[in-house]
Amino acid sequence: MKLYYSISEVADLLGVSQSLLRYWETEFSEIKPTKNARGVRMYKQEDIDLLRRIQHLTKERGLTLEGAREQLHTPDNADNMQVIETLKNLRSFLVDIKSQL
Repeated sequence: MKLYYSISEVADLLGVSQSLLRYWETEFSEIKPTKNARGVRMYKQEDIDLLRRIQHLTKERGLTLEGAREQLHTPDNADNMQVIETLKNLRSFLVDIKSQL
């Protein structure tokens, strides 16, 4: 596991555009990637986890940015995201097994 990921790596990982990541950075004060000497954004795993939560809230649950901001401050939200990720991974694993039968 890497310590830092570039904006292009994070965009590919999440399946979104780099411009959307930069936009979310302006809309959510919690997103604070560090910048290297050349000004390139470098994301930590915590930043990526936060971006996944925002993506889930806006794209999958259909919340507005304001609604997503409110949900981010709900204590249960972080735990729910971990459960959702685990279930998605489990589903993918089970689908793979089924296709091998």
